[in-house]
Amino acid sequence: QVQLVESGGGLVQPGGSLRLSCAATGFTFDYYPVGWFRQRPGKGREGVACISTSDVPTFYTDSVKGRFTISRDNTNNMVYLQMNSLKPEDTAVYSCATAPPYSDCSTDFHTWGEGTLVTVSS
Repeated sequence: QVQLVESGGGLVQPGGSLRLSCAATGFTFDYYPVGWFRQRPGKGREGVACISTSDVPTFYTDSVKGRFTISRDNTNNMVYLQMNSLKPEDTAVYSCATAPPYSDCSTDFHTWGEGTLVTVSS
C-alpha cells in the first residue's frame, strides 16, 4: 500500500527549530519529486518547499527562504524539512506529497500524507 507518513511536529517557541520527516511505504522515493505543503488556520493550502529526483531543492516559498531546508535520504526512503527561526505565522498542519515518478515539482501532486501539526507559540 502506497503511503506517506509525516512526523516531527509539535509545539515550539518563536525562534526555535523543528525537523519534519516524511516516510514513504509501499514505493521507493528515489524517482519522485516530493513537496512539503502547509495549511495555516483559516487559510488554504500552500506549497512550502519541493525537492526534485536529482536531489536538488527546486522550490521554497518566499516566506521560508533562508529558514527552511528540504532534503532527501533515498537510502532510508525519507524526506525532511528542517525549519529554523520559526515564527508564529509558521503555525500550520504540514503535509508531504509526491508527484508522479520522473516528473518535477511543477507537476500536480497526487499522493498525500495525513499531516503533522506545528505550533509556534510562546
